[in-house]
Amino acid sequence: MSEKKKITLEYEVNSSPKILFGFLSEPNGLSQWFADEVIYRDQIFIFIWDGEEHKAKLVTSKENKLVRFKWLDDDPQHYFEMEVLQDELTNDVALAITDFAPEDTIDERKLIWDNQIQYLIRVLGV
Repeated sequence: MSEKKKITLEYEVNSSPKILFGFLSEPNGLSQWFADEVIYRDQIFIFIWDGEEHKAKLVTSKENKLVRFKWLDDDPQHYFEMEVLQDELTNDVALAITDFAPEDTIDERKLIWDNQIQYLIRVLGV
């Protein structure tokens, strides 16, 4: 297995942090843009894409700010994180994504995130 590299992406999202956070932290919100279906059971989120289950544990959650998930079948130091950023002066809201991917798939992973975040923005109706 090739070494994974950390990738960080940032997207402008015209939404209140509170509304956005619901789409990042709740199974119902996540299932509207992130995965085909999301089930929460025994502290574990089950993300389903094309009928395939991927299990992750929510390891960090800061109200209206940040969620960090760790895939159960991945290395302990790898995670994916979605952080709500708000500019103190302009109140502009952005979503910062931190993820890990093998070097040869980074471009593909970025494209997946680009598509998912565009979908999220459409779902938010902003």
